[in-house]
Amino acid sequence: MTESSVKMEFEIQERQGLVVYVYHLRQSKQLRKYGDIHYVSRKMKYVILYLNQEDFPETMEKINKLRFVRKVEKSKRNELVTNFDQTLGIYKLTDEDREKYKNKSDKK
Repeated sequence: MTESSVKMEFEIQERQGLVVYVYHLRQSKQLRKYGDIHYVSRKMKYVILYLNQEDFPETMEKINKLRFVRKVEKSKRNELVTNFDQTLGIYKLTDEDREKYKNKSDKK
């Protein structure tokens, strides 16, 4: 097989974060089969898990039924605005401010 005959297209999978609060961290390894473990908090006993968006509702119900799970919450990260081009907080940049920031970046 040559490289030209096998064309694989890369598709970006939509992901959703899930915060799973557990009673004991020993069982947190069992959550690997449901998604990718991103972070484990030893102090507060929670696991941040990333799942495919299409499987999210069913998987969230399955995880919530596990005996070692205290509580499951959907991550709000997808709902946050991450485009900070022309605004700083609730204030819009003036033309003067844009020039000032542009000049600072040009000097570097």
